[in-house]
Amino acid sequence: MIDRQAILAATEGEVRFDEPMRLHTTFRIGGPADALAFPTTVASVQRLVVLARERGWPTYVLGAGSNLLVRDGGVRGLVVSTTRLRGIEWEEGKRVRCEAGAMLPALLAEATRRGLAGLECLAGVPGTVGGAVVMNAGTRTTWIGERVEEVTVVTQEGALETRPGEACGFRYRGSDLRGCVVVSVRLGLRPEAEETIRAAVASALAERRYRQPQGIPCAGSVFKNPPGDAAGRLIEAAGMKGKRLGGAEVSPVHANFIVNRGEAKATDVLGLMSLCQERVAKMFGVTLEPEICIVGEERG
Repeated sequence: MIDRQAILAATEGEVRFDEPMRLHTTFRIGGPADALAFPTTVASVQRLVVLARERGWPTYVLGAGSNLLVRDGGVRGLVVSTTRLRGIEWEEGKRVRCEAGAMLPALLAEATRRGLAGLECLAGVPGTVGGAVVMNAGTRTTWIGERVEEVTVVTQEGALETRPGEACGFRYRGSDLRGCVVVSVRLGLRPEAEETIRAAVASALAERRYRQPQGIPCAGSVFKNPPGDAAGRLIEAAGMKGKRLGGAEVSPVHANFIVNRGEAKATDVLGLMSLCQERVAKMFGVTLEPEICIVGEERG
């Protein structure tokens, strides 16, 4: 059992107990978290991590809730949201330091206004800087890790540690930053004409709007693209595009998206994911690896 008073004492910011995680994910799916904390300072994050470690509570980090599926039984232990750490500091030259909860659309808009390029690959991505760095968000060919100069994290022991970008293990849709809490990131950008950046952003947005479902709850791409191919193409070729299970549907717009058609459960999404994996493996001999993060417990 979690100690509510201890969590409240450690948190500078809001804490919610038995909070439905469906309210905090772009999928609009997920059972309750035992405790969901919204610290407003890095020191508070450190205290919470230390407290959870001392008490043996599982700890999860939450950004904007994109790229995330929370199971229907919810999350035991402590969820730490970094969304209240929103500071953005523009440094001299071409650098910007962002706290983990800074939103990507706001960062991209200000970088564009300042004539600083390098983040166009994030156009249309709704998440936070911290989440984007952990999963190395971007396109198939360009990602945020290429712009990361250093990352400051709270380690599992509660220590504050700054790592150079090259030590973060950035790779396609991944990094070595899981297991700690990213609290800030320094990015190095490059000067470019504002009109050129705006054109690149507009092009990227148009592509996403054309190829991806809009105005319906989802979590982004469900599976990583296998080497030399596209997960969406394989799923569509396997006959899964448009298939439904409960309130979940393989998007008829792009087969690598599963959408919440209304009151979908995590079990619906997981069932569709399993069907996609089974059919693709049977037809093409390819194992699809999830891109979304799946946390929490089944109902029991």
